[in-house]
Amino acid sequence: MSLPRQVIPDSFYMLTRRCAQRQFLLRPDGVTNDTFLYCLAEAAQRFNIDVLLPSVMSNHHHTVVYDRCGTIVEFMAHFHKMCAKAQNAHRGRWENLWSTEPPCLVRLLEPSDVMDKLVYAATNPVKDGLVERVHHWPGVNGLSALLNDRPMVIRRPRQFFREGGPMPETVCLELVIPPALGDAAAFREELRRRVATEEIRIADARRSSGRRVLGRRAVLRQDWRACPSTDAPRRGIRPRIAARSRWARVEALQRCSEFLADYKVAHAAWRAGAPVPFPYGTYWLARFACVPVAPPPER
Repeated sequence: MSLPRQVIPDSFYMLTRRCAQRQFLLRPDGVTNDTFLYCLAEAAQRFNIDVLLPSVMSNHHHTVVYDRCGTIVEFMAHFHKMCAKAQNAHRGRWENLWSTEPPCLVRLLEPSDVMDKLVYAATNPVKDGLVERVHHWPGVNGLSALLNDRPMVIRRPRQFFREGGPMPETVCLELVIPPALGDAAAFREELRRRVATEEIRIADARRSSGRRVLGRRAVLRQDWRACPSTDAPRRGIRPRIAARSRWARVEALQRCSEFLADYKVAHAAWRAGAPVPFPYGTYWLARFACVPVAPPPER
């Protein structure tokens, strides 16, 4: 049984999920790009999630979001479910689209940590040697829309959703800079500068090693049934938080430890028939068993 995850409103996260067997099931094409964006935008609107930046590679995605209402779990489940169904219809397949391992959800503690993950997600296709510049990537990458404050309107994909069904005909995905990150214009300018610097650094490293990029056309020619020839890292650490500041990281880990200790006590009392409030942030039992949950701590 996995450890309970604490769900806290007003939190930034980077959500990552890989395709089954590392296959290129999300390899860019028009239908795949629209399917991912449509499902993301619809789920974000349904569960009041602010999307900062999606970045979709051929066999995984990184999406940075802001959870205002503590609905990140419902958002993840609905988004990944609908995307898998629609994309499988596009590929003509029936098995799992996503890997059976759970999604990786990393909480970002401070604005500098959000900036770091935005740069990482945006430059992922450059770092992996697929294209020279972020804007060359033919798949979903929200950097341009975020920097230019440009909404994206996506029509409902035809391959799965029925006409006249409950899903909207069009959805609008607005990539936002929440007020918690400070001045939006200044944050965007810093992100623009950091991405340009990272592109230069990666290009210099690539030239010194003699490696070449795969290129946009080669990416589009890849068979979606294929997978990378490199070995996948196994049995590594699955982080729950990301923090540049050592003290912010220590404090967050301490809070996680306290949450787990309090949860264990409350769970034992609940099973014994003498329920006590579960710690703030308890999700599963609060939703499905209606257990009492302590109020949020004063800030």
